[in-house]
Amino acid sequence: MVTALIALVFVLHIVFTLFGANQNSGIVAFVYGAAKIFVFGFGDVFTPSDAKIGLIVNYGLAAIVYLLVGRLIYRTLRHR
Repeated sequence: MVTALIALVFVLHIVFTLFGANQNSGIVAFVYGAAKIFVFGFGDVFTPSDAKIGLIVNYGLAAIVYLLVGRLIYRTLRHR
């Protein structure tokens, strides 16, 4: 569940960026900060010329990895 919440933060970060959310808003600032903390090395895996495309691809990749790792952990703990 924790990894799913982190993936949700990444998705919200992408949506807020694409639609130009107000960065002075508390929730937007929180999401941006949390996303930057949890993205680790995924933030610059791909560096296309368009920064928004890079954000979508990199943070999307991070969300997918978190979901997959969370699922693997869940399955491992469930079968014990």
